[in-house]
Amino acid sequence: MKVTVKSLSGPWSGGYALDKHKIASTFTGYNEYGHATFDTLRTDAGEAVFRLKYRSDWTQAGILAAAVYEHIVPKFPQIGLVIPMPASQTRARQPVDAVGEELAKLMNVNSFADIIVKAPSTSGKKLKDLGTKHEKDAELAGRFSINDAIPAQGKWNALLIDDLFDSGASMEAATIALKTYGKIAGVYVAALTWK
Repeated sequence: MKVTVKSLSGPWSGGYALDKHKIASTFTGYNEYGHATFDTLRTDAGEAVFRLKYRSDWTQAGILAAAVYEHIVPKFPQIGLVIPMPASQTRARQPVDAVGEELAKLMNVNSFADIIVKAPSTSGKKLKDLGTKHEKDAELAGRFSINDAIPAQGKWNALLIDDLFDSGASMEAATIALKTYGKIAGVYVAALTWK
Protein backbone atom coordinates (compact mmCIF):
# COMPACT_ATOMS: atom_id res chain seq x y z
CA MET A 1 0.00 0.00 0.00
CA LYS A 2 1.34 3.40 -1.02
CA VAL A 3 0.91 5.97 1.77
CA THR A 4 1.80 9.56 2.62
CA VAL A 5 2.11 9.57 6.41
CA LYS A 6 1.09 12.76 8.22
CA SER A 7 1.95 13.78 11.79
CA LEU A 8 -1.04 14.48 14.06
CA SER A 9 -0.89 17.08 16.85
CA GLY A 10 -2.84 16.61 20.05
CA PRO A 11 -2.64 15.69 23.75
CA TRP A 12 -1.04 12.33 22.90
CA SER A 13 2.69 11.52 23.08
CA GLY A 14 2.88 11.00 19.31
CA GLY A 15 0.47 10.46 16.46
CA TYR A 16 0.29 9.79 12.72
CA ALA A 17 -2.22 9.05 9.96
CA LEU A 18 -1.46 6.78 7.01
CA ASP A 19 -2.88 8.97 4.24
CA LYS A 20 -5.59 11.37 3.12
CA HIS A 21 -8.96 9.66 2.68
CA LYS A 22 -10.19 11.20 -0.59
CA ILE A 23 -8.23 12.67 -3.49
CA ALA A 24 -11.26 14.03 -5.37
CA SER A 25 -15.04 13.70 -5.43
CA THR A 26 -17.12 14.78 -8.44
CA PHE A 27 -20.90 15.21 -8.28
CA THR A 28 -22.54 12.93 -10.87
CA GLY A 29 -26.25 13.61 -10.29
CA TYR A 30 -29.03 12.00 -8.27
CA ASN A 31 -30.05 8.36 -7.96
CA GLU A 32 -33.60 7.00 -8.17
CA TYR A 33 -34.12 7.83 -4.46
CA GLY A 34 -33.15 11.48 -4.91
CA HIS A 35 -29.78 11.08 -3.17
CA ALA A 36 -26.73 12.85 -4.58
CA THR A 37 -24.16 10.57 -6.19
CA PHE A 38 -20.43 11.15 -6.58
CA ASP A 39 -17.50 9.69 -8.45
CA THR A 40 -14.91 9.50 -5.67
CA LEU A 41 -11.20 8.94 -6.10
CA ARG A 42 -9.55 7.70 -2.88
CA THR A 43 -6.01 6.98 -1.78
CA ASP A 44 -5.03 3.33 -1.25
CA ALA A 45 -5.72 3.71 2.47
CA GLY A 46 -8.98 5.58 1.82
CA GLU A 47 -10.19 2.87 -0.54
CA ALA A 48 -9.28 0.15 1.97
CA VAL A 49 -11.19 1.96 4.76
CA PHE A 50 -14.18 2.44 2.44
CA ARG A 51 -14.25 -1.24 1.46
CA LEU A 52 -13.89 -2.33 5.09
CA LYS A 53 -16.59 -0.02 6.51
CA TYR A 54 -19.14 0.11 3.72
CA ARG A 55 -18.62 -3.09 1.74
CA SER A 56 -17.83 -5.42 4.68
CA ASP A 57 -14.59 -6.49 3.00
CA TRP A 58 -12.90 -7.83 6.14
CA THR A 59 -9.67 -8.67 4.27
CA GLN A 60 -8.97 -4.92 4.33
CA ALA A 61 -8.50 -5.03 8.13
CA GLY A 62 -5.29 -7.05 7.73
CA ILE A 63 -4.06 -4.86 4.86
CA LEU A 64 -4.61 -1.67 6.87
CA ALA A 65 -3.05 -3.19 10.01
CA ALA A 66 0.04 -4.17 8.00
CA ALA A 67 0.36 -0.60 6.69
CA VAL A 68 0.12 0.86 10.21
CA TYR A 69 2.65 -1.72 11.43
CA GLU A 70 5.09 -0.85 8.64
CA HIS A 71 4.72 2.93 8.41
CA ILE A 72 3.58 4.18 11.85
CA VAL A 73 4.49 1.72 14.64
CA PRO A 74 8.29 2.13 14.12
CA LYS A 75 7.91 5.85 14.92
CA PHE A 76 6.84 5.05 18.50
CA PRO A 77 8.62 3.59 21.54
CA GLN A 78 7.62 0.10 22.70
CA ILE A 79 3.84 -0.22 22.59
CA GLY A 80 2.24 -2.61 25.09
CA LEU A 81 -1.35 -2.72 23.86
CA VAL A 82 -3.71 -1.58 21.12
CA ILE A 83 -6.98 0.23 21.87
CA PRO A 84 -9.51 0.78 19.06
CA MET A 85 -11.60 3.96 19.29
CA PRO A 86 -15.20 3.31 20.35
CA ALA A 87 -17.50 3.17 17.33
CA SER A 88 -19.91 5.99 16.55
CA GLN A 89 -22.32 3.61 14.81
CA THR A 90 -23.59 0.23 16.02
CA ARG A 91 -22.53 -2.66 13.78
CA ALA A 92 -22.48 -6.43 14.28
CA ARG A 93 -18.70 -6.28 13.81
CA GLN A 94 -16.74 -3.05 14.19
CA PRO A 95 -14.19 -2.23 11.45
CA VAL A 96 -11.74 -0.40 13.75
CA ASP A 97 -11.87 -3.28 16.25
CA ALA A 98 -10.97 -5.68 13.40
CA VAL A 99 -7.97 -3.53 12.40
CA GLY A 100 -6.93 -3.30 16.07
CA GLU A 101 -7.04 -7.09 16.43
CA GLU A 102 -4.94 -7.61 13.29
CA LEU A 103 -2.44 -4.93 14.34
CA ALA A 104 -2.12 -6.40 17.84
CA LYS A 105 -1.30 -9.80 16.29
CA LEU A 106 1.47 -8.24 14.20
CA MET A 107 2.85 -6.43 17.25
CA ASN A 108 2.48 -9.49 19.52
CA VAL A 109 0.43 -7.51 22.07
CA ASN A 110 -3.22 -7.52 23.17
CA SER A 111 -6.03 -5.44 21.71
CA PHE A 112 -8.61 -4.11 24.19
CA ALA A 113 -11.80 -2.86 22.52
CA ASP A 114 -13.55 -2.41 25.88
CA ILE A 115 -11.22 -0.06 27.80
CA ILE A 116 -12.78 3.17 26.56
CA VAL A 117 -16.51 3.45 27.17
CA LYS A 118 -18.41 6.08 25.20
CA ALA A 119 -21.75 7.13 26.67
CA PRO A 120 -24.60 7.81 24.23
CA SER A 121 -25.25 11.37 23.13
CA THR A 122 -27.77 13.21 25.26
CA SER A 123 -28.40 15.73 22.47
CA GLY A 124 -28.93 13.19 19.68
CA LYS A 125 -26.42 15.04 17.52
CA LYS A 126 -23.88 13.20 15.36
CA LEU A 127 -20.30 14.50 15.30
CA LYS A 128 -20.17 14.39 11.51
CA ASP A 129 -23.11 16.83 11.41
CA LEU A 130 -21.40 19.41 13.64
CA GLY A 131 -19.44 22.15 11.90
CA THR A 132 -16.75 23.28 14.34
CA LYS A 133 -14.28 21.59 16.63
CA HIS A 134 -15.73 23.59 19.52
CA GLU A 135 -19.18 22.08 18.85
CA LYS A 136 -17.66 18.59 18.66
CA ASP A 137 -15.72 19.11 21.91
CA ALA A 138 -18.94 20.22 23.63
CA GLU A 139 -20.84 17.20 22.28
CA LEU A 140 -18.12 14.82 23.56
CA ALA A 141 -17.62 16.47 26.98
CA GLY A 142 -17.86 13.88 29.75
CA ARG A 143 -18.88 11.03 27.43
CA PHE A 144 -15.68 8.95 27.66
CA SER A 145 -14.87 6.85 30.71
CA ILE A 146 -12.47 3.99 31.46
CA ASN A 147 -13.26 0.34 32.07
CA ASP A 148 -10.42 -1.40 33.95
CA ALA A 149 -10.19 -4.20 31.38
CA ILE A 150 -6.47 -4.99 31.76
CA PRO A 151 -6.23 -7.91 34.20
CA ALA A 152 -2.45 -7.65 34.74
CA GLN A 153 -0.69 -5.13 36.95
CA GLY A 154 1.73 -2.67 35.40
CA LYS A 155 1.88 0.32 33.05
CA TRP A 156 1.99 0.15 29.25
CA ASN A 157 2.22 2.51 26.31
CA ALA A 158 -1.09 2.32 24.44
CA LEU A 159 -1.70 2.73 20.71
CA LEU A 160 -5.12 4.27 20.14
CA ILE A 161 -6.35 3.54 16.61
CA ASP A 162 -9.16 5.10 14.55
CA ASP A 163 -10.29 5.00 10.94
CA LEU A 164 -10.66 8.71 10.09
CA PHE A 165 -9.03 11.77 11.66
CA ASP A 166 -11.05 14.93 11.05
CA SER A 167 -11.01 17.61 13.77
CA GLY A 168 -9.33 15.27 16.27
CA ALA A 169 -12.06 15.90 18.87
CA SER A 170 -12.86 12.21 19.47
CA MET A 171 -9.23 11.11 19.69
CA GLU A 172 -8.43 14.01 22.02
CA ALA A 173 -11.33 13.15 24.35
CA ALA A 174 -10.36 9.46 24.35
CA THR A 175 -6.69 10.30 24.99
CA ILE A 176 -7.59 12.54 27.93
CA ALA A 177 -9.71 9.71 29.39
CA LEU A 178 -6.90 7.16 28.85
CA LYS A 179 -4.45 9.40 30.71
CA THR A 180 -6.56 8.93 33.85
CA TYR A 181 -6.08 5.14 33.70
CA GLY A 182 -3.27 4.07 36.02
CA LYS A 183 -2.22 1.19 33.76
CA ILE A 184 -1.42 3.47 30.80
CA ALA A 185 2.06 5.00 30.61
CA GLY A 186 1.82 6.95 27.36
CA VAL A 187 -0.85 7.34 24.68
CA TYR A 188 0.11 7.19 21.00
CA VAL A 189 -2.39 7.48 18.16
CA ALA A 190 -2.70 6.11 14.64
CA ALA A 191 -5.44 7.06 12.19
CA LEU A 192 -5.94 5.06 9.01
CA THR A 193 -6.86 8.20 7.06
CA TRP A 194 -7.39 11.94 7.53
CA LYS A 195 -10.15 14.07 6.04
